[in-house]
Amino acid sequence: MSQYTSKYLVEVADIAARLDQKQIDEMIRILRETRENDGRVFFLGVGGGAGHASHAVNDFRKIAGIECYTPTDNVSELTARINDDGWDTCYARWLAGSRLRKGDTVFVFSVGGGNLEKNISANLVEALRYAQQQGAKIIGVVGRDGGYTAQVANACVIVPTVSAESVTPHAEAFQAVVWHLIVSHPDLRQNEMKWEVSV
Repeated sequence: MSQYTSKYLVEVADIAARLDQKQIDEMIRILRETRENDGRVFFLGVGGGAGHASHAVNDFRKIAGIECYTPTDNVSELTARINDDGWDTCYARWLAGSRLRKGDTVFVFSVGGGNLEKNISANLVEALRYAQQQGAKIIGVVGRDGGYTAQVANACVIVPTVSAESVTPHAEAFQAVVWHLIVSHPDLRQNEMKWEVSV
């Protein structure tokens, strides 16, 4: 095994052991409450987080029976909003068009969590500001210091930084680990997955 491979996998084990399980359990509680109150979950991400958002919509609708959406599943609407309204407000305006309301939850996947001062993921920041105004819950899985998402979230898992060289791959990998943990948790899972039952 190469030195990099060995180091990377040791880091993965270290991160897994250091994840804040109380925050994960609180996210599960919020999502269960959202479903029980006929709320919806809106997944937001940029780059790798956008891919995660689409995958998570599938999982939470199919496995947990929660009504879910993400703006990145409709490239026509998203690019029209970027073209007409600008990047910074495209997610906030999409949430407005979706009639985001109290009882809904916004779920963020982001490495940095959004930072207006550094002009990083400003669209996430504006979307979360809008979610706060509407009284929606905010949860997320983020890296580094969690950025704006961690500042305003009702529950947030910050993926620990164990290597400055691997912040992004570890953050994005553990976003998938955490959401798969959540969606398969007995408190949320409503439908069995194919490979977990005899076929």
